[in-house]
Amino acid sequence: MSLVGEGPSGRVAVPSQVSVGVLAVTVPWFKVADAVAACGVKEKRSDGTLPAHVVAYLTMGLCLFADDPYEEVATKVTGSLAEWGCWNAAWPVPTASAITQARKRLGRDVLKDLFYRVAGPVAESATRGARLRGWRLTAVDGFELDLPDSKQNAAEFGYAGSERSGNRSAFPKARVVAVAECGTHAFLDAEVAGIGVGEKSVAGPLLDRLGEDWLLTADRGFYSFEAWGRARRSGAGLLWRAPTQLRLPLVAWLADGTYLSVLIKPGLREAARTALIEDAKAGRELDPERAHLVRVVEYDVPDREGKELIALITSITDPAAARADELASAYHQRWGATRGRTS
Repeated sequence: MSLVGEGPSGRVAVPSQVSVGVLAVTVPWFKVADAVAACGVKEKRSDGTLPAHVVAYLTMGLCLFADDPYEEVATKVTGSLAEWGCWNAAWPVPTASAITQARKRLGRDVLKDLFYRVAGPVAESATRGARLRGWRLTAVDGFELDLPDSKQNAAEFGYAGSERSGNRSAFPKARVVAVAECGTHAFLDAEVAGIGVGEKSVAGPLLDRLGEDWLLTADRGFYSFEAWGRARRSGAGLLWRAPTQLRLPLVAWLADGTYLSVLIKPGLREAARTALIEDAKAGRELDPERAHLVRVVEYDVPDREGKELIALITSITDPAAARADELASAYHQRWGATRGRTS
């Protein structure tokens, strides 16, 4: 195993120690204990060698070292826990069977509760790519996770593809949609569902929980009239890429070359659409159940084949609040955030 340098004590740290150390800093013991207490998990092992907080760290360690055997992960995690005073070094390293039984006792609620205790923004005012003026830049995106091939996971999450078509995935898969902070890639919120549930559906509850000082960026696959309205009700600012076929009628040109448009609920008659556009042009207030005033920022990316035209829609309708170039730059910060989540 390669060495990576000396820690404060002068001892040489190996990668696994660094990883577990980062885990301990990111997920401190007292937050694990609070999550265990909040979920009412009782210690049931008579010898007390696998308390719930230790099982929580072991479970996170199994995710961190997914390719390692249970006992090897347990050695790494309990060794670090002993240094932090959370594990008695005289206790034997738990076996794979003991860990499996302990994880069943722990249940799923503790880790879910723990996630919401530790997830949150970490960017400082000077963190590059994390803010646009008064807004915290955030990004929503989805990804898939392979799961252990068990009957329980197959029933709960399902497989991608199908046996009939011959393209069924080798493992059950979970679909995750998360909101992350741009600039740091820190998770702020997440939802998990079976692979058969679409990204838009999984993302729905996230849109209800956006922070009012967030500017949420999203790719065109997340847009729907309902989703936009749901996100706006949270009070957050929005900066989404518009789907190619989305109709964006001109309401008014703005001095910076962007223009105001109106998002209209699908299914309305043409006369109703025309009336809503005229209301927007006249500056009348729009019924959010039927329409939303937006600003459109259009630009192309010259180094892409065919100079692809990108159209962004934003709830920031005043150019004085955010220039067009600032919005375009802010949208492209999401690429770093989404790569950080899937790598």
